[in-house]
Amino acid sequence: MSTMRNSVMLIGRPGTEPETKTFDNNHIISRFRLAVNDSHTNANHERVNTTQWFTVVAWDKTAERIAQVVKKGKRIAVDGALHNNEWTDQNGVRHSGTEIHVNNFVLLDWGKELIAE
Repeated sequence: MSTMRNSVMLIGRPGTEPETKTFDNNHIISRFRLAVNDSHTNANHERVNTTQWFTVVAWDKTAERIAQVVKKGKRIAVDGALHNNEWTDQNGVRHSGTEIHVNNFVLLDWGKELIAE
């Protein structure tokens, strides 16, 4: 296989409103946590529901749009790539985390708050 691809697609609900920051160089970042529900049948033939949380990050134009239209609890489909981060805090403890960096998104729950006046 000569071509490999880092791609992830998720459908879920934001747990908070997106947090947006603008940097000195006019770059914008929007970040929120996305809850994705799943269910399966366990060994006892019982239905088990689970929720996984993902950190979603968008930059610049996509970040601006997310800040405008993404709302807590409203379903969204996200297409992006996984990005692993490692850092050391001020106490010298190493941490790691994975984020979804957004390429595209689609709102699945439209409401009157999303309609431009």
